[in-house]
Amino acid sequence: MNDIINYFSTIPSLHRSLILVGGITIFWLIENSFPLFKMQYKKWPHAGINFFFTFTTIVVNFILAFILIRTAAWTIDHNFGILQWLPQMPIWLYTIIGLLLLDLIGAYLAHLVEHKVKILWQFHLIHHTDTWIDTTTANRHHPGESVVRFVFTTLGVLIVGAPMWMVFLYQSLSVIASQFNHANISLPEKLDVFLSYFIVSPNMHKVHHHYVLPYTDSNYGNIFSVWDRLFGTFTYLPKDQLIYGVDTHMLPEENNELKNLLKIPFQKSRSFKNS
Repeated sequence: MNDIINYFSTIPSLHRSLILVGGITIFWLIENSFPLFKMQYKKWPHAGINFFFTFTTIVVNFILAFILIRTAAWTIDHNFGILQWLPQMPIWLYTIIGLLLLDLIGAYLAHLVEHKVKILWQFHLIHHTDTWIDTTTANRHHPGESVVRFVFTTLGVLIVGAPMWMVFLYQSLSVIASQFNHANISLPEKLDVFLSYFIVSPNMHKVHHHYVLPYTDSNYGNIFSVWDRLFGTFTYLPKDQLIYGVDTHMLPEENNELKNLLKIPFQKSRSFKNS
């Protein structure tokens, strides 16, 4: 455990980039060999759009990183946050509790709020417009949403009182988990169900990308599935009933053109239909 702490305390930016690129590459190869759906689309042009948003997400987080670093340092220096107020415990338990809480605030809560607050939904909508969900979809976030996500992550670090090594560990696991649960991979049904009791499995998250309510407003988790089950937002839908996208933007010129995707947050909002 100490080796993990030491590594993530000083993890080079290159290694963090390799985690991002390596994860996409691995899941890209797996989904090509064992696809959940044989989707009729041009994979590279589709990936190009999602890679653009991946790049803007990296830029936003790089520019604002100093805020996250200073926040983590402040919590430790001032003995502030949930982890700092807990009694002495084994480091592995301390780490699990910290990761669970960071995931609750930085992922689950952020995602839930984006669905419930109209102006934030307009930015998050770009992620849901993808009608071909694969591992590249994981990072399909409008730059405005990247800022919102960063704010929630920073809030999580402050409330949890997480040291920077734990933040880097959380972010690395979050990237891999998102690439995994978005990947167009076919897992044995029983294995996927088993995994969904602990982490967000591919089939569990795909339900969130079904094009109509109430499924769009469910399964908000990223790493751990416990929060959806605990707060009653877990939903199941057989994979053969899944239709990707969002019913307000099903036309290709709306969901598969970069210029329009960048403009969506500033366009007039549209109302969902229930299934």
